[in-house]
Amino acid sequence: MESSVELRMGAAPGPRPRRFWLRTFGCQMNVHDSEKVESLLLHSGYTAARSPDEADLLIVNTCSIREKAEHRLYSDLGLLRSWKEGGPGRVLGVGGCVAQQEGDALLLRFPQVDFVFGTHNLRLVPALALAAGEGQRVARTEERRSLDRFELPIAPPELSRKNPGRAYLTVMEGCDMFCSFCIVPVTRGREISRPAEAILREAESLAQRGVRELILLGQTVNAYGRHALRRGNAEATGTLAFAELIRRLAKLPGISRIRYTSPHPLFFDDDLVAAHGDLAPLCPHVHLPVQSGSDAVLRAMRRRYGREQYLRLVTRLRGARPDLALTTDLIVGFPGETDRDFEDTLALVREVGFVDSYSFKYSPRPGTAAASLEASQAVPEPVKQARLEALQSQQKSLTLAAHRARVGTRTEILLEGESRRGGQLSGRDPYHRIVNLSARAPGSFPPGSLVPVEVVEATPHSLLAEPA
Repeated sequence: MESSVELRMGAAPGPRPRRFWLRTFGCQMNVHDSEKVESLLLHSGYTAARSPDEADLLIVNTCSIREKAEHRLYSDLGLLRSWKEGGPGRVLGVGGCVAQQEGDALLLRFPQVDFVFGTHNLRLVPALALAAGEGQRVARTEERRSLDRFELPIAPPELSRKNPGRAYLTVMEGCDMFCSFCIVPVTRGREISRPAEAILREAESLAQRGVRELILLGQTVNAYGRHALRRGNAEATGTLAFAELIRRLAKLPGISRIRYTSPHPLFFDDDLVAAHGDLAPLCPHVHLPVQSGSDAVLRAMRRRYGREQYLRLVTRLRGARPDLALTTDLIVGFPGETDRDFEDTLALVREVGFVDSYSFKYSPRPGTAAASLEASQAVPEPVKQARLEALQSQQKSLTLAAHRARVGTRTEILLEGESRRGGQLSGRDPYHRIVNLSARAPGSFPPGSLVPVEVVEATPHSLLAEPA
Protein backbone atom coordinates (compact mmCIF):
# COMPACT_ATOMS: atom_id res chain seq x y z
CA MET A 1 0.00 0.00 0.00
CA GLU A 2 2.91 2.31 -0.69
CA SER A 3 0.78 5.25 -1.74
CA SER A 4 0.95 7.32 -4.88
CA VAL A 5 -1.55 9.85 -3.51
CA GLU A 6 -0.41 13.41 -3.18
CA LEU A 7 0.02 14.40 0.44
CA ARG A 8 -1.09 17.94 1.19
CA MET A 9 0.60 19.83 3.99
CA GLY A 10 -1.61 22.05 6.07
CA ALA A 11 -3.27 22.75 9.37
CA ALA A 12 -5.43 20.20 11.12
CA PRO A 13 -8.96 20.11 9.72
CA GLY A 14 -12.16 20.68 11.65
CA PRO A 15 -13.85 23.46 13.63
CA ARG A 16 -11.40 23.17 16.55
CA PRO A 17 -7.73 22.16 16.78
CA ARG A 18 -7.49 18.38 16.76
CA ARG A 19 -5.71 16.73 19.67
CA PHE A 20 -2.92 14.16 19.55
CA TRP A 21 -1.29 11.63 21.85
CA LEU A 22 2.11 10.02 21.32
CA ARG A 23 3.33 6.69 22.70
CA THR A 24 7.08 6.15 22.45
CA PHE A 25 9.13 2.98 22.87
CA GLY A 26 12.87 2.48 22.52
CA CYS A 27 16.07 4.49 22.62
CA GLN A 28 16.87 8.19 22.95
CA MET A 29 16.69 8.52 19.17
CA ASN A 30 13.08 7.37 19.27
CA VAL A 31 12.32 9.79 22.10
CA HIS A 32 13.80 12.63 20.07
CA ASP A 33 11.92 11.52 16.95
CA SER A 34 8.70 11.76 18.95
CA GLU A 35 9.66 15.27 20.03
CA LYS A 36 10.14 16.17 16.35
CA VAL A 37 6.75 14.70 15.43
CA GLU A 38 5.10 16.56 18.30
CA SER A 39 6.70 19.81 17.14
CA LEU A 40 5.48 19.25 13.57
CA LEU A 41 1.94 18.58 14.79
CA LEU A 42 1.91 21.66 17.01
CA HIS A 43 3.11 23.77 14.08
CA SER A 44 0.31 22.26 11.97
CA GLY A 45 -2.44 23.38 14.32
CA TYR A 46 -2.85 20.33 16.55
CA THR A 47 -2.83 20.50 20.34
CA ALA A 48 -1.52 17.94 22.80
CA ALA A 49 -4.20 15.84 24.51
CA ARG A 50 -4.10 15.22 28.25
CA SER A 51 -4.84 11.52 27.78
CA PRO A 52 -5.41 9.02 24.94
CA ASP A 53 -9.17 9.20 25.55
CA GLU A 54 -9.12 12.92 24.65
CA ALA A 55 -7.09 12.40 21.49
CA ASP A 56 -8.34 12.43 17.91
CA LEU A 57 -4.92 11.32 16.63
CA LEU A 58 -2.85 8.66 18.37
CA ILE A 59 0.64 7.77 17.15
CA VAL A 60 2.76 4.86 18.35
CA ASN A 61 6.50 5.32 17.80
CA THR A 62 7.97 1.83 17.76
CA CYS A 63 11.21 0.01 18.55
CA SER A 64 12.46 -3.20 16.92
CA ILE A 65 15.81 -3.67 18.64
CA ARG A 66 14.41 -6.52 20.74
CA GLU A 67 11.69 -9.04 20.00
CA LYS A 68 9.83 -8.15 23.20
CA ALA A 69 9.35 -4.54 22.08
CA GLU A 70 7.97 -5.64 18.72
CA HIS A 71 5.53 -8.09 20.30
CA ARG A 72 4.39 -5.39 22.70
CA LEU A 73 3.53 -3.20 19.73
CA TYR A 74 1.36 -5.90 18.17
CA SER A 75 -0.39 -6.40 21.49
CA ASP A 76 -0.95 -2.65 21.86
CA LEU A 77 -2.34 -2.33 18.35
CA GLY A 78 -4.85 -5.06 19.15
CA LEU A 79 -5.97 -3.15 22.23
CA LEU A 80 -6.10 0.14 20.31
CA ARG A 81 -8.88 -1.18 18.09
CA SER A 82 -11.31 -0.26 20.87
CA TRP A 83 -9.73 3.22 21.14
CA LYS A 84 -10.19 3.70 17.39
CA GLU A 85 -13.84 2.68 17.59
CA GLY A 86 -14.43 4.80 20.70
CA GLY A 87 -14.92 8.12 18.89
CA PRO A 88 -15.81 9.39 15.43
CA GLY A 89 -12.97 10.44 13.17
CA ARG A 90 -10.17 9.01 15.29
CA VAL A 91 -6.90 8.36 13.44
CA LEU A 92 -4.21 5.82 14.41
CA GLY A 93 -0.65 6.05 13.06
CA VAL A 94 2.43 3.88 13.55
CA GLY A 95 6.00 5.11 13.12
CA GLY A 96 9.54 4.20 14.11
CA CYS A 97 11.70 1.18 13.49
CA VAL A 98 8.99 -1.50 13.25
CA ALA A 99 7.11 0.75 10.83
CA GLN A 100 10.26 1.16 8.73
CA GLN A 101 10.77 -2.59 8.72
CA GLU A 102 7.19 -3.75 8.13
CA GLY A 103 5.63 -0.91 6.12
CA ASP A 104 2.55 -2.05 4.22
CA ALA A 105 2.32 -5.25 6.26
CA LEU A 106 1.10 -3.27 9.25
CA LEU A 107 -1.78 -1.82 7.22
CA LEU A 108 -2.70 -5.30 6.00
CA ARG A 109 -2.48 -6.96 9.41
CA PHE A 110 -4.15 -4.21 11.47
CA PRO A 111 -7.16 -2.59 9.75
CA GLN A 112 -7.43 -0.11 12.63
CA VAL A 113 -4.09 1.46 11.57
CA ASP A 114 -4.63 4.42 9.23
CA PHE A 115 -1.06 5.34 8.28
CA VAL A 116 2.50 4.14 8.67
CA PHE A 117 5.66 6.24 8.49
CA GLY A 118 9.30 5.22 8.59
CA THR A 119 12.25 6.74 10.38
CA HIS A 120 13.14 8.96 7.39
CA ASN A 121 9.66 10.38 6.92
CA LEU A 122 8.84 12.27 10.10
CA ARG A 123 8.11 15.50 8.27
CA LEU A 124 5.24 13.77 6.42
CA VAL A 125 3.25 12.98 9.58
CA PRO A 126 0.88 16.00 9.50
CA ALA A 127 0.07 15.32 5.85
CA LEU A 128 -0.40 11.59 6.48
CA ALA A 129 -2.76 12.34 9.36
CA LEU A 130 -4.70 14.76 7.15
CA ALA A 131 -4.98 12.16 4.37
CA ALA A 132 -6.12 9.54 6.89
CA GLY A 133 -8.89 11.88 8.03
CA GLU A 134 -10.07 11.92 4.42
CA GLY A 135 -10.19 8.11 4.29
CA GLN A 136 -6.79 7.34 2.73
CA ARG A 137 -4.56 4.60 4.20
CA VAL A 138 -0.93 5.30 3.39
CA ALA A 139 2.49 3.81 4.19
CA ARG A 140 5.62 5.89 3.60
CA THR A 141 8.83 4.04 4.45
CA GLU A 142 11.20 4.99 1.63
CA GLU A 143 14.77 5.78 2.70
CA ARG A 144 15.80 9.40 2.21
CA ARG A 145 19.39 10.61 1.94
CA SER A 146 18.42 14.26 1.76
CA LEU A 147 19.73 16.42 4.60
CA ASP A 148 16.34 18.13 4.89
CA ARG A 149 15.26 15.31 7.19
CA PHE A 150 17.39 17.02 9.87
CA GLU A 151 16.03 20.52 9.32
CA LEU A 152 12.64 20.72 10.99
CA PRO A 153 10.80 23.69 12.52
CA ILE A 154 12.06 24.94 15.87
CA ALA A 155 10.09 23.36 18.70
CA PRO A 156 7.37 25.68 20.01
CA PRO A 157 7.59 26.85 23.65
CA GLU A 158 4.99 24.38 24.95
CA LEU A 159 7.21 21.49 23.82
CA SER A 160 10.49 22.89 25.12
CA ARG A 161 9.00 23.28 28.59
CA LYS A 162 8.76 19.49 28.90
CA ASN A 163 12.55 19.10 29.25
CA PRO A 164 13.71 22.38 30.76
CA GLY A 165 17.43 22.85 30.62
CA ARG A 166 18.16 19.73 28.55
CA ALA A 167 17.77 18.97 24.83
CA TYR A 168 18.63 16.25 22.34
CA LEU A 169 20.57 17.36 19.27
CA THR A 170 20.84 14.99 16.31
CA VAL A 171 24.27 15.11 14.65
CA MET A 172 24.09 11.97 12.50
CA GLU A 173 21.80 9.06 11.74
CA GLY A 174 22.18 5.53 10.50
CA CYS A 175 24.85 2.87 10.94
CA ASP A 176 27.35 1.18 8.63
CA MET A 177 28.67 -1.37 11.15
CA PHE A 178 26.24 -4.28 10.53
CA CYS A 179 26.76 -6.08 13.83
CA SER A 180 25.32 -9.57 13.41
CA PHE A 181 22.59 -9.11 16.06
CA CYS A 182 21.44 -5.61 15.10
CA ILE A 183 18.65 -4.46 12.79
CA VAL A 184 19.52 -0.73 12.98
CA PRO A 185 21.21 -0.51 9.52
CA VAL A 186 17.90 -1.76 8.08
CA THR A 187 15.55 0.41 10.14
CA ARG A 188 17.69 3.57 10.28
CA GLY A 189 19.64 3.28 7.03
CA ARG A 190 23.27 4.02 6.30
CA GLU A 191 25.32 6.68 8.06
CA ILE A 192 24.62 10.27 7.15
CA SER A 193 26.17 13.23 9.00
CA ARG A 194 24.57 16.62 9.38
CA PRO A 195 26.54 19.77 8.40
CA ALA A 196 28.30 21.28 11.40
CA GLU A 197 26.93 24.79 10.84
CA ALA A 198 23.35 23.52 11.04
CA ILE A 199 24.18 21.72 14.30
CA LEU A 200 25.78 24.84 15.75
CA ARG A 201 22.83 27.02 14.72
CA GLU A 202 20.37 24.70 16.43
CA ALA A 203 22.59 24.53 19.53
CA GLU A 204 22.75 28.34 19.70
CA SER A 205 18.97 28.55 19.41
CA LEU A 206 18.55 25.99 22.19
CA ALA A 207 20.98 27.87 24.44
CA GLN A 208 19.06 31.11 23.88
CA ARG A 209 15.93 29.32 25.06
CA GLY A 210 17.51 28.25 28.34
CA VAL A 211 18.97 24.86 27.46
CA ARG A 212 22.08 24.14 29.53
CA GLU A 213 22.76 20.52 28.59
CA LEU A 214 23.07 19.15 25.06
CA ILE A 215 22.84 15.42 24.37
CA LEU A 216 24.37 14.70 20.94
CA LEU A 217 22.56 11.84 19.24
CA GLY A 218 23.51 9.30 16.61
CA GLN A 219 23.35 5.53 16.15
CA THR A 220 27.19 5.54 16.15
CA VAL A 221 27.50 9.14 17.22
CA ASN A 222 31.31 9.36 17.30
CA ALA A 223 31.41 8.16 13.67
CA TYR A 224 30.13 11.63 12.80
CA GLY A 225 31.85 12.98 9.69
CA ARG A 226 34.22 10.01 9.33
CA HIS A 227 33.41 9.17 5.71
CA ALA A 228 33.93 12.74 4.53
CA LEU A 229 37.22 12.99 6.44
CA ARG A 230 38.44 9.74 4.93
CA ARG A 231 37.52 10.88 1.42
CA GLY A 232 39.01 14.31 1.99
CA ASN A 233 35.78 16.22 1.28
CA ALA A 234 34.81 17.31 4.79
CA GLU A 235 34.79 20.96 3.69
CA ALA A 236 32.42 20.22 0.83
CA THR A 237 30.01 18.33 3.07
CA GLY A 238 30.28 20.82 5.92
CA THR A 239 31.28 18.20 8.45
CA LEU A 240 34.12 18.09 11.01
CA ALA A 241 35.87 15.53 13.12
CA PHE A 242 33.58 14.63 16.02
CA ALA A 243 35.98 15.98 18.66
CA GLU A 244 36.23 19.30 16.83
CA LEU A 245 32.44 19.54 16.68
CA ILE A 246 32.29 19.08 20.46
CA ARG A 247 35.00 21.71 20.96
CA ARG A 248 32.97 24.25 18.98
CA LEU A 249 29.78 23.41 20.86
CA ALA A 250 31.63 23.79 24.17
CA LYS A 251 32.40 27.43 23.32
CA LEU A 252 28.74 28.42 22.97
CA PRO A 253 27.54 30.84 25.67
CA GLY A 254 25.07 29.22 28.04
CA ILE A 255 26.00 25.60 27.35
CA SER A 256 27.22 24.08 30.62
CA ARG A 257 27.09 20.39 29.77
CA ILE A 258 27.60 18.21 26.69
CA ARG A 259 26.99 14.47 26.43
CA TYR A 260 26.89 12.10 23.47
CA THR A 261 25.24 8.73 22.88
CA SER A 262 25.77 6.09 21.73
CA PRO A 263 29.38 5.84 20.59
CA HIS A 264 31.16 2.84 19.10
CA PRO A 265 34.49 1.79 20.69
CA LEU A 266 36.19 1.82 17.27
CA PHE A 267 35.76 5.56 16.72
CA PHE A 268 37.55 7.03 19.73
CA ASP A 269 40.54 8.84 18.26
CA ASP A 270 43.16 10.61 20.37
CA ASP A 271 41.39 13.98 20.01
CA LEU A 272 38.09 12.65 21.34
CA VAL A 273 39.81 10.94 24.27
CA ALA A 274 41.76 14.13 25.05
CA ALA A 275 38.58 16.23 24.91
CA HIS A 276 37.36 14.50 28.06
CA GLY A 277 40.29 16.01 29.93
CA ASP A 278 40.34 19.37 28.13
CA LEU A 279 36.71 20.49 27.96
CA ALA A 280 34.88 21.40 31.16
CA PRO A 281 31.39 21.16 29.57
CA LEU A 282 32.04 17.60 28.32
CA CYS A 283 30.51 15.50 31.08
CA PRO A 284 32.63 12.92 32.94
CA HIS A 285 30.42 10.08 31.74
CA VAL A 286 30.63 7.86 28.67
CA HIS A 287 28.10 5.22 27.73
CA LEU A 288 30.42 2.73 26.05
CA PRO A 289 28.60 -0.36 24.70
CA VAL A 290 30.65 -3.57 24.96
CA GLN A 291 27.89 -6.23 24.51
CA SER A 292 30.11 -9.13 25.71
CA GLY A 293 33.38 -9.77 27.50
CA SER A 294 34.21 -12.83 25.40
CA ASP A 295 36.43 -12.53 22.34
CA ALA A 296 34.65 -15.48 20.71
CA VAL A 297 31.23 -13.87 21.17
CA LEU A 298 32.49 -10.44 20.06
CA ARG A 299 33.76 -12.03 16.83
CA ALA A 300 30.41 -13.74 16.26
CA MET A 301 28.70 -10.40 16.92
CA ARG A 302 30.97 -8.68 14.35
CA ARG A 303 31.86 -5.97 16.85
CA ARG A 304 35.31 -5.44 15.24
CA TYR A 305 37.17 -5.13 18.53
CA GLY A 306 38.31 -7.58 21.19
CA ARG A 307 38.30 -7.62 24.95
CA GLU A 308 41.82 -6.21 25.34
CA GLN A 309 41.22 -3.46 22.78
CA TYR A 310 38.14 -2.39 24.72
CA LEU A 311 40.04 -2.41 28.03
CA ARG A 312 42.84 -0.32 26.51
CA LEU A 313 40.25 2.27 25.46
CA VAL A 314 38.90 2.35 29.03
CA THR A 315 42.43 2.98 30.29
CA ARG A 316 42.94 5.81 27.79
CA LEU A 317 39.65 7.49 28.71
CA ARG A 318 40.37 7.27 32.43
CA GLY A 319 43.86 8.56 31.79
CA ALA A 320 42.30 11.69 30.31
CA ARG A 321 39.59 11.97 32.99
CA PRO A 322 40.29 9.85 36.11
CA ASP A 323 36.83 10.37 37.62
CA LEU A 324 35.06 9.23 34.43
CA ALA A 325 31.89 7.19 35.02
CA LEU A 326 31.35 4.40 32.51
CA THR A 327 28.08 2.68 31.64
CA THR A 328 27.50 0.04 28.99
CA ASP A 329 25.16 -2.29 27.07
CA LEU A 330 25.37 -6.08 27.47
CA ILE A 331 23.70 -9.04 25.76
CA VAL A 332 23.55 -12.48 27.36
CA GLY A 333 22.64 -15.71 25.63
CA PHE A 334 24.00 -14.84 22.20
CA PRO A 335 23.96 -18.00 20.01
CA GLY A 336 26.89 -20.22 20.97
CA GLU A 337 27.67 -18.36 24.22
CA THR A 338 29.22 -20.85 26.67
CA ASP A 339 29.49 -20.73 30.44
CA ARG A 340 33.12 -19.63 30.00
CA ASP A 341 32.07 -16.85 27.63
CA PHE A 342 29.59 -15.60 30.19
CA GLU A 343 32.20 -15.74 32.96
CA ASP A 344 34.41 -13.56 30.74
CA THR A 345 31.59 -11.02 30.59
CA LEU A 346 31.17 -11.01 34.37
CA ALA A 347 34.93 -10.59 34.78
CA LEU A 348 35.10 -7.67 32.35
CA VAL A 349 32.22 -5.90 34.10
CA ARG A 350 34.08 -6.25 37.41
CA GLU A 351 37.39 -5.12 35.92
CA VAL A 352 35.94 -1.99 34.31
CA GLY A 353 33.71 -1.24 37.29
CA PHE A 354 30.76 0.05 35.31
CA VAL A 355 28.60 2.43 37.30
CA ASP A 356 25.56 1.02 35.53
CA SER A 357 24.62 -1.17 32.58
CA TYR A 358 21.67 -2.02 30.37
CA SER A 359 21.54 -5.79 29.97
CA PHE A 360 19.23 -7.92 27.87
CA LYS A 361 18.68 -11.48 26.74
CA TYR A 362 19.52 -12.04 23.08
CA SER A 363 16.50 -12.22 20.81
CA PRO A 364 16.84 -12.99 17.09
CA ARG A 365 15.86 -10.19 14.75
CA PRO A 366 14.70 -11.16 11.26
CA GLY A 367 17.10 -9.94 8.61
CA THR A 368 20.20 -10.08 10.80
CA ALA A 369 23.13 -12.46 10.32
CA ALA A 370 22.84 -13.89 13.83
CA ALA A 371 19.22 -14.98 13.32
CA SER A 372 20.41 -17.95 11.25
CA LEU A 373 22.50 -19.21 14.18
CA GLU A 374 19.49 -19.81 16.42
CA ALA A 375 18.60 -23.19 14.90
CA SER A 376 21.95 -24.79 15.74
CA GLN A 377 23.47 -22.66 18.53
CA ALA A 378 20.57 -21.25 20.54
CA VAL A 379 21.14 -20.85 24.27
CA PRO A 380 18.20 -22.36 26.21
CA GLU A 381 15.83 -19.77 27.64
CA PRO A 382 16.32 -20.85 31.30
CA VAL A 383 20.09 -20.46 30.85
CA LYS A 384 19.62 -16.98 29.35
CA GLN A 385 17.42 -15.96 32.26
CA ALA A 386 19.84 -17.28 34.88
CA ARG A 387 22.74 -15.44 33.24
CA LEU A 388 20.79 -12.22 33.03
CA GLU A 389 19.88 -12.42 36.71
CA ALA A 390 23.49 -13.14 37.70
CA LEU A 391 24.77 -10.22 35.61
CA GLN A 392 22.19 -7.81 36.96
CA SER A 393 22.85 -8.91 40.54
CA GLN A 394 26.56 -8.21 40.09
CA GLN A 395 25.84 -4.85 38.49
CA LYS A 396 23.52 -3.89 41.34
CA SER A 397 26.38 -4.45 43.81
CA LEU A 398 28.79 -2.41 41.67
CA THR A 399 26.30 0.43 41.31
CA LEU A 400 25.59 0.55 45.04
CA ALA A 401 29.32 0.57 45.83
CA ALA A 402 29.88 3.42 43.36
CA HIS A 403 27.00 5.38 44.85
CA ARG A 404 28.19 4.84 48.44
CA ALA A 405 31.61 6.18 47.46
CA ARG A 406 29.89 9.43 46.50
CA VAL A 407 28.39 10.08 49.96
CA GLY A 408 29.90 13.22 51.42
CA THR A 409 30.97 14.62 48.05
CA ARG A 410 29.59 17.67 46.28
CA THR A 411 28.16 17.77 42.79
CA GLU A 412 25.74 19.80 40.69
CA ILE A 413 22.40 18.60 39.40
CA LEU A 414 20.25 19.81 36.54
CA LEU A 415 16.76 19.70 38.01
CA GLU A 416 14.11 17.91 35.96
CA GLY A 417 11.15 18.18 38.32
CA GLU A 418 9.56 15.81 40.82
CA SER A 419 11.00 12.33 41.29
CA ARG A 420 9.07 9.32 40.06
CA ARG A 421 7.76 8.63 43.54
CA GLY A 422 6.85 12.27 44.05
CA GLY A 423 7.53 14.47 47.02
CA GLN A 424 11.14 15.12 46.07
CA LEU A 425 12.85 17.20 43.42
CA SER A 426 15.03 15.15 41.09
CA GLY A 427 17.72 15.68 38.48
CA ARG A 428 20.96 14.30 37.08
CA ASP A 429 24.53 15.18 37.91
CA PRO A 430 27.45 15.37 35.43
CA TYR A 431 28.09 11.64 35.94
CA HIS A 432 24.54 10.92 34.69
CA ARG A 433 23.41 9.72 38.10
CA ILE A 434 19.86 10.37 39.28
CA VAL A 435 19.98 12.63 42.34
CA ASN A 436 16.92 13.28 44.48
CA LEU A 437 16.82 16.29 46.77
CA SER A 438 15.82 15.43 50.32
CA ALA A 439 12.41 16.45 51.63
CA ARG A 440 14.18 19.03 53.77
CA ALA A 441 15.42 20.85 50.66
CA PRO A 442 13.60 24.09 49.81
CA GLY A 443 11.20 23.81 46.89
CA SER A 444 12.18 27.09 45.29
CA PHE A 445 14.38 25.58 42.57
CA PRO A 446 12.53 25.55 39.23
CA PRO A 447 13.06 22.74 36.70
CA GLY A 448 16.05 23.52 34.51
CA SER A 449 18.07 24.98 37.39
CA LEU A 450 21.66 23.93 38.04
CA VAL A 451 21.84 23.33 41.78
CA PRO A 452 25.03 22.61 43.81
CA VAL A 453 24.33 19.76 46.25
CA GLU A 454 26.03 17.50 48.77
CA VAL A 455 25.36 13.77 48.55
CA VAL A 456 24.06 12.46 51.89
CA GLU A 457 22.77 8.96 51.08
CA ALA A 458 23.09 6.23 48.44
CA THR A 459 20.65 3.63 47.10
CA PRO A 460 21.14 1.06 44.31
CA HIS A 461 19.26 3.33 41.90
CA SER A 462 19.95 6.92 42.90
CA LEU A 463 21.65 9.36 45.23
CA LEU A 464 20.00 11.52 47.89
CA ALA A 465 21.37 15.02 48.36
CA GLU A 466 20.81 18.36 50.03
CA PRO A 467 21.53 21.81 48.57
CA ALA A 468 25.13 22.75 49.28
